[in-house]
Amino acid sequence: MMMGGLFFIVCVGFIGLFLGVVLDHFLPLFLNLGAAPRGSFGWPLVGETLRFLRPHASNTLGRFLEDRFSRYGKVFRSHLFWSPTIVSCDQELNHFILQNEEKLFQCSYPKPIHGILGKSSMIVVVGDAHRRLRNVALTLVTTTKSRAGYLDDIERIALHILGSWKKRVVFCEEARKFTFSVIVKQVLGLSPDEPQTAKILEDFLTFMKGLISFPLYIPGTPYARAVQARARISFTVKAILEERRKNGGGYNNKGDFLDVLLSITNLSEEEKVSFVLDSLLGGYETTSLLMSMVVYFLGQSSLSLEQLMREHKAIRANKKKDECLNSEDYKKMEFTQYVISEALRCGNIVKFVHRKALKDVRYKDYLIPSGWKVLPVFSAVHLDPSLHGSPLQFHPWRWEGQNQTACKKFTPFGGGPRLCPGSELAKVETAFFLHHLVLNFRWRPEGEDAPIAYPYVEFPRGLPLQVEPIL
Repeated sequence: MMMGGLFFIVCVGFIGLFLGVVLDHFLPLFLNLGAAPRGSFGWPLVGETLRFLRPHASNTLGRFLEDRFSRYGKVFRSHLFWSPTIVSCDQELNHFILQNEEKLFQCSYPKPIHGILGKSSMIVVVGDAHRRLRNVALTLVTTTKSRAGYLDDIERIALHILGSWKKRVVFCEEARKFTFSVIVKQVLGLSPDEPQTAKILEDFLTFMKGLISFPLYIPGTPYARAVQARARISFTVKAILEERRKNGGGYNNKGDFLDVLLSITNLSEEEKVSFVLDSLLGGYETTSLLMSMVVYFLGQSSLSLEQLMREHKAIRANKKKDECLNSEDYKKMEFTQYVISEALRCGNIVKFVHRKALKDVRYKDYLIPSGWKVLPVFSAVHLDPSLHGSPLQFHPWRWEGQNQTACKKFTPFGGGPRLCPGSELAKVETAFFLHHLVLNFRWRPEGEDAPIAYPYVEFPRGLPLQVEPIL
């Protein structure tokens, strides 16, 4: 009798839990049925997240967005990342969302991202904390660009990487070696051959694998190893900061970014360490992926590669043998900028960003309900045929006479108060590396490989290339 009663209680509990989950999933839909954009919510708990995250070529929308776009239009509702969501493939709404950060919308990444990046990461913090960290980031860019030898460091590291090439390279790995060496030098003042650099790189590779893994904290899983790797990197960075303090770090010492960071009084120690990690992440992964995109798309466009070679031959013709590039040379790399912009448009390194509505927001004929997640999808705008003629074609000349930095239809680095502060540094590194690559090497892909969005973007095989020196 007691067992029967216990079984009945358990059954009632499960039924109540099931109904609660279903009600929690669909209630936002019923409460905003007439006002929210059209769309569907999918299954309770998972919603449509798995279909949204299904891998696809990064220069396409993917089946999920193509289907929803054709059925509901450029703006539709869904249920993604455990939240009712408005998905925007519309350039005007995307611009509106980005420009109203902290007014109508706020950054809102899933909790597992907070767990691996840290609660003080500039990527996830909001309000005054984000403004303070962003000001530090802008200081990094200014300090880096004004430092004597900054461009020489980039060129020297590029030549060192290219000088080690044999007949075959895995380009994504080579690009990561280059960008990591550059950002560690810029942020921590470490050269590639120092023991601390190797230690940070080893932990950073573990960190990156966990960042794109399933967020399950069980010892031995990639996510758990990444959290542990972040703790080790933090410990190493703290030791470097403490050593610099002992040596009198501050504006009166080296005057590099680390001294500037130590002199800032309105950041806690944890925020300073977290900021260094953010800088390493941004300067390492996204810049190396940009370089890989450029090389990939140039390999498919011989006309673009020929035009690029002509531009860099003209620059080199006006310089002495082994003379370093300078800022004036960079200003002459006009077609190079077109190539970089087109690779960003076609490759879509950042497909979308996470936001949430802080209040009910009226946009055109429908409502974005307060508390709902909002996903502005940049790739949909970059591949919109009404905005970019023949959008699937890699055609750098489309950027002639266009403003590539202030353009609603081109947002590879985000926009508004969260516009990536290091975007120009990424372009400089890519341009300088390209200069020596196109003048000294021919390359062709070894087998099939292409950028895939998971939604993070990567080349499954690492973009293996057969390379041949130009004698």
